[in-house]
Amino acid sequence: MFLDHRDNHLDAVRDAISAAVYPLRILVDAPAQFWEWAGESSQSRNELQLENSRLKAERLLTAARLQRLTALEAENSRLRALLDARRQVPDDVRVVEIMAVDANPFRHNIVLDIGSNDGAYDGQAIVDADGIIGQVMEAGPLSTHAILISDPGHALLVEVNRNGLRTVAYGTGEFGHLDLPGLPNNADIQVGDLLVTSGLGGAFPSGYPVAVVDTVNRIPQQAFADVTAIPSAALDQIREVMLVWSPRRETDTVAGDAENE
Repeated sequence: MFLDHRDNHLDAVRDAISAAVYPLRILVDAPAQFWEWAGESSQSRNELQLENSRLKAERLLTAARLQRLTALEAENSRLRALLDARRQVPDDVRVVEIMAVDANPFRHNIVLDIGSNDGAYDGQAIVDADGIIGQVMEAGPLSTHAILISDPGHALLVEVNRNGLRTVAYGTGEFGHLDLPGLPNNADIQVGDLLVTSGLGGAFPSGYPVAVVDTVNRIPQQAFADVTAIPSAALDQIREVMLVWSPRRETDTVAGDAENE
C-alpha cells in the first residue's frame, strides 16, 4: 500500500479489474436504465398524444369558425343584394326570413317569419334580389305560408319584356324549370327573352323579373309550341325574401274599407 501510494504500482491492476467489472456493471444497471427509458418514452408518447388531440381540437374549432365566417359572408352578400334591390323597387317592401321549407319534394312551400299582425295578406307577392319567388297562400297571425312559382299548383301571368306578349308560366315541381304551354307556334318568343310579371289579376305588381326563356320548340303537327323557362331567382337557395306591398293593393284596401263604412 505504501509503495502503491508513493509510486502507483497497482494502477495497472486496478485498470484491469475495472475493465473486467465494467460489463457486469452495465448488466446490473441495465434493468434500471431500461425502466427509466421506458418511462420517459411512455411519458413523451402521452404528451405527444395530448398535444396531437389538442391540435386536432383547435383545427376543428378553427374550421368551424371559418365555416361560420363563410356563412356570414354569404348572408351578408345576400342581404346587400336585397338592400340594393329594395332601393330599386318602387313598392313598399320588407325583408323577412324563411322559417321552414316543406319536406314534400313535390310541394314547394315555405313558411315566413311574418304574419297578418305585421300586414301580410293572402296572395301577397314575394320577391328577392333576382326576381319573383312566389306568393302568400295563408297569412296567419305570426307566420305566413307561401308557395313558390315552381310548385306544380302555381300559375303566374307573365309577359315577354321584349314585345309585351302575354302568357301563363306554370310550375313543374322543379326549381329550375317553368312551362309556358299556351303559346301558339307563330308566337313571337325567343330563347333568352325575359319574362316579367304582367300586373294583370292584381296578385303581382307589373314589371318584376320572373324567368328567362330556355327552350322554344315549334312542332308543325301541334297547335302550340313547347316553351320552357328558367326562373330568374334561385328558388332552392333562398334564405331571405321580400314581401311587396304595392300601391294598388293599398288603394284596393282603402276602397274596400270605404265601401264597408
